[in-house]
Parts: sequence; C-alpha cells; structure tokens
Amino acid sequence: MSADDVVSGILDLDSFVGWDAVPIDVSPDEDYRVELVAAAEKSGVDESVRTGEGRIRGRRVAVVAGEFTFLAGSIGVAAAERIVSAIERATAEELPLLASPTSGGTRMQEGTLAFLQMVKIAAAVHTHKAAHLPYLVYLRNPTMGGVFASWGSLGHITIAEPGALIGFLGPRVYQALYDEPFPDGVQTAENLYRNGVIDGVVPLRFLRSIMHRALVVLSGERAIGRRQPDLIAAAVDAGAPAWDSVLASRRVGRPGIRQLLRHGTERVPLSGTGQGDADRSVLLALSRLRGIPCVLFGHDRDRAGGEQTMGPAALREARRSMRLAEEMQIPLVLVIDTVGASLTKEAEERGLAPEIARCIVDLVTLNTPTVSVLLGQGSGGGALALLPADRVIAAQHGWLAPLPPEGASAIVYRDVEHAPALADRQGTRSFDLQRNGIVDTVVPEFPDAADEPVEFAQRMVSAIAHELQAIVDVPTDRLRAQRLSRYRELGLR
Repeated sequence: MSADDVVSGILDLDSFVGWDAVPIDVSPDEDYRVELVAAAEKSGVDESVRTGEGRIRGRRVAVVAGEFTFLAGSIGVAAAERIVSAIERATAEELPLLASPTSGGTRMQEGTLAFLQMVKIAAAVHTHKAAHLPYLVYLRNPTMGGVFASWGSLGHITIAEPGALIGFLGPRVYQALYDEPFPDGVQTAENLYRNGVIDGVVPLRFLRSIMHRALVVLSGERAIGRRQPDLIAAAVDAGAPAWDSVLASRRVGRPGIRQLLRHGTERVPLSGTGQGDADRSVLLALSRLRGIPCVLFGHDRDRAGGEQTMGPAALREARRSMRLAEEMQIPLVLVIDTVGASLTKEAEERGLAPEIARCIVDLVTLNTPTVSVLLGQGSGGGALALLPADRVIAAQHGWLAPLPPEGASAIVYRDVEHAPALADRQGTRSFDLQRNGIVDTVVPEFPDAADEPVEFAQRMVSAIAHELQAIVDVPTDRLRAQRLSRYRELGLR
C-alpha cells in the first residue's frame, strides 16, 4: 500500500495539498548517493515519507504517510526533518494529524544519527498532543523498529492494516542474531490487537468512516439534535430493602454499558491500554451522548454474565480513558457495574491495589468534566476506582459497598445468611448514597431495568447528557477544586 493509496483512500477527492520541500542534503557518500537516486527512480518520490493536508468529509486534517518503496520506508535525517516539520505545522495551524507509517525502521546507511531522529519525532508528537490536538495512527504493512517505537505508537487511536507485520525487531534481524526464526504469529496486527497494543485491525476502505467519527468526537463539537423528552422526576424512595436492589442488579438481561452505547452516535470502539494489556471485562469507546462528545469507559457485564472480575489491566485501561479525555479536553463518562476486583495471584503480582490507588488519584484530580454512573453492582475497589467524579448518577437498583454483601457478612458474622441485613446497615442503596452526598441523581426503574431495558437505557443516557450539559462549560480548575472539596467533606456533615 503506497502513500498515494492512503491519501486517496481516506481524504476527500482532490483535497490533498502537499507540504514537502526538497529533502535536506545529508552529505551522503557516493554509494549512498547512488542508492538515493535509484530509490527515487523506483518509487517516484524523493523521500520515504509524504506530508501535506486534505479533508475528511470536509474536515481539514494534516497527513504524514510513509512510502515503503523508497529504501523500505526507512527514516534518516531528511525524512525525520520532513516529518517533524509537518507535525509542527499541524500543531501551529491547530490541525488534527493522521500518521500512517510503513517502514523497516531506521536507515542503516546513516547509522546513529538516523537512529536519534526518533527522539525529535516523538517530542514533536508529544507537543502536538499537549496542544489538545488529535493524533490518529494507521499502521501499514510493515511497520518495524524505531518507527513503531516512536511515532507509530503514540496515537490517541491506533489502527492497523489487516495482516500487517508490526514489531520492534525484524524477523530477518532476529534470525541473523539468534540463529533461529522469530515465533510465528507474534508480530501481526491481529495479535497486537488481541493483546491490547493497538485498538483495531481495519481495511483501508473502512478507515475514512472511522477516522471521521473519531475526529467528530475528539474535536469536542456538540450536536444539536431533536429535543429529548424531559427527564422523569427523580426516583422516589419507597423504602424497599437494599437486598432487593442487590438481586435486581444481578438479573440476567439487565442492560449494561453496551446498551447505553447503542444510544450514542459517532461510536468508535477502542481496545486495551496500548501497552500490552487488555481486559475483556471492560469497554472503552468514543461517542456522543445526546450530541455531547465523551470518552466512555466502564465495566461490561455482557462479557461474562456480570460475573467476571476486573484485573490490573482493566484499571490501566481506565487510566488510559482518563488520559485521553484530559488530553482532548472532552468529558469522561465512567460506568460502574462490577462484582469486584480480581482476587487472584496474578492480580496481586501485577499490582492490582496500586492500580486502584492510581485510578482514584487520577480521577479525582482530572482536568476535564467527569460523570460516573452506578449502573448495577458496585462492589469493592474495582467500583471505587471509577466513582469520584464531578457528578454521580445511580440507577435505582445500583448499589455500592466495600464488598459484596455476602463477603461483608462472612467477615462480620462468619456466615452469608446476614448479607441482606448487612446490606441495609451499610447504606448501600442508591437512595442511601444520595442521602449521604455520594450520589447526585437516582434514575428510576419500572420496576427494574431488566424489565424495560430499552426504555431504561434511553432514560439513563438522557440523565448522563443532562449532567454533562451542566458541567461541560465550567472551567476545569473550578471543577477540580469542587471535586476535591466534595470528597474532602464526605461524611463530615
């Protein structure tokens, strides 16, 4: 796939305008000069990258695309300078940037100087992202070495071409160094997706639509659609015992985060941490809820009937959602619906408790609007890690406790028979949480969400949008101060 293929496959027809100047002179020796001339004749381009701008459905974007036919897409000083100049121009002109590398890595003919160019490219990408501008990456076949280890791995969203060879050390180099073949199936786009390194594997023909949806959300633009019906009056506490809510929250058929996402628009699913972690008990996506853009993250009860616990990778993915929302200055919506954090040897050894602590700190100090939704079960540290937001909404039968009531009963009474009574004593119900200042709004269920999944999901999405609308224009420093004050005073009044 050539750079021209990428440009024509993603951008609006005839919208591309090149930015490339004549490559800088790297003072090549005679052999290298001959190689450069031959590469230009073979590829029809003057370097291993092309840069410029175009439009995706009318939306202006900057593009940096690798060209593998020019010396295997390798990056030397001239190519790196072209990339950095394009990134800096995109930043100065406040343009989102689409990068599509394909490369064998660093250009060996230029040695260590070429190797060090990855530092300035990575720094330029960081500056672009620090300006709250989208950086979207499409990895093509192949993307290897220092290219993958710098600008190929820094995207807010990273998608790859199906079947693409992607990795750090090339298989030919590995075999030469270790006299054995590299294991099959490791350095593939599909394997990296399964392991949480990239967000998806998508053919070029679908990329234009995905990138457009992502840019709509990441730009922070709000849509004005048809007016939603007014929110139903807050749920009324009828004095039902907490155990009723516990049982309702565990019912098969109760709507979860996926049902909420179906009522959003411009949906773009993401996956994993980008650092080799993936936990299928959670879901991460971009969306607009009632026209308001957001990063949506939460427990996914559909994955295992609501019984799958969350491990350290899920919490690291939660922290990714927080960073993404803060970098792009769009709201974060967190959905709580979990039986609790994983109680396994692996979870302990991979830092479950420290990740809970980091999640809490990241969330309570985040510089972007936040809404947490207690959708169902809210058990233990896995729930608490997603709770401390600017606004907290609870489903009528949502509940929050340090442990499942059975676990608390085992600690206090050395049996599980006291679980219903202990759930009441601990103040776990949504109405108790509201009375204690933990929850702001309780969304009613008629009689519980499993009996009216579509209506309930619509009602909850309207409630989320209502709360987002109230805070989305509040200065982030004020939101953060109010959030810290709220949790500082909790339980003292």
